[in-house]
Order: sequence, then C-alpha cells, then structure tokens
Amino acid sequence: MAEVVVATHNPGKLVELRAILEALAGAPELVLRSSAELGLPVPAERGSSFAENARAKALQAAAASGRAAIADDSGLEVDALGGAPGIGSAHYAGEGADAEANNRKLLAALAGVPWGRRTARFRCAVALAVPVGAADEPGAGGAGTGGARIVAEAEGVLEGRIAEAPRGEAGFGYDPLFVPAGESRTLAELGAAYKNRHSHRARALAALGEALARLVPAAGGAAGRAGPGAAGVGERGAGPRG
Repeated sequence: MAEVVVATHNPGKLVELRAILEALAGAPELVLRSSAELGLPVPAERGSSFAENARAKALQAAAASGRAAIADDSGLEVDALGGAPGIGSAHYAGEGADAEANNRKLLAALAGVPWGRRTARFRCAVALAVPVGAADEPGAGGAGTGGARIVAEAEGVLEGRIAEAPRGEAGFGYDPLFVPAGESRTLAELGAAYKNRHSHRARALAALGEALARLVPAAGGAAGRAGPGAAGVGERGAGPRG
C-alpha cells in the first residue's frame, strides 16, 4: 500500500483529506501520512498566492520524505472587503488568533453590509510533488527544486455568502459563517458529508485525482509499491469543486 505525505501539521486537515479522498474514490488503497507524523518541519507559507504556497509545501515534503506529497493552501475571499482575508485567512485577526477571533473580525468588517453584497468564496490550491528520480508517469515532468518536482496542480472554488452570525457546530475556521450558493445553511450546519463532496478542497482534489492515480504505484518511494487497488484514487477526478 502506497504512502503519500500530506504537507500539514494540522490533524483536522489530515482527517478531512482522508474523508474527501474516500468520498471521491470509494476506498482507495492509499495511506496518507502528515508531515507531523513523519517528523518533518512545519510547512512554510511565504508565497504571495495560494498556488505558490501549495507548491512550496509539496516540494518541501516530497524532498524531505522521499515520497510523493500533497499540499494545499486555501482561504476565504470576501468581495465587499476587496478579497480579504484571502491568503491571510488563517491569521486574519492577528498571529496566533483562533477561529472565533477571525470570525468576529470578519463580522465586524461586514457590519451593515446587506445580504446581497456579502458574496464570498472559499478558494483552494493543491499541488502534487514527487522526489527527483521517482518512477512516475513518463512525461509528467514539471518544475522542481530541492530534490523534488511538481507534477500536477489544481484549484477548487466554492461560491457563497457570509452569514450575519455564526451557525452550526461542524467544521472549523469560517465554516459557521459561510453559506454555500444554493443553500440556506452554513457549512457548519450542513456537516462533514456535504463538505467532503462539495467544498473547495474536495473540488481541487477531484481535479488532481487523475494525476494522483497515475502516481500511486510509485508513490511509496523507498517505502515500497502500492497494491493494484491503489489506482482507484482519483477515478472521479472530473468531480466538483467546493
């Protein structure tokens, strides 16, 4: 069974990625290990875009682990705030601020803004990297650095609006405030099953799925090759973005 590194020290994100891949592809023969589990450094986020951060984190994890690595970077873009909090979503209320503080700041910034102008979107960029010399698909190449190279990238977007108060207990981050287009409930009210199929991260991973499936037989690197069932990951790669 192949191992793929998820470039994160956030246990909640690892759980969500596992659930998303299972929802997209049934029961893939794939083991996801976080950077934290492997004792790798905390992924750096110094880029000027979600895509730049995803690339950098994937390259770092693949080079350090000798395995294929997935990384993502995501955030919330609110039109009435000129796209803020954007790439700074995790620290919107300041370094070390928690989700409640970020949500309070967002609601304060939107005070008095009517429902029709509270449009927003979650955006997620994902990147897949392999160590230099890995036996991946011929011609899959791409730019690389530090002993690894990017072989695939994708983006997912979920459109919606910002509620006037937090609602729901599921999810994390801005989920209690975000109402997806066509819904009346927030992501935190809609729950994990909805989010794992329709979120921005789910849509980005679905778009990346075909490339991940091609790499699965070689993804284990020094750890070994995957069984035949591993190729099932990403067979629904044309799925939605959310």
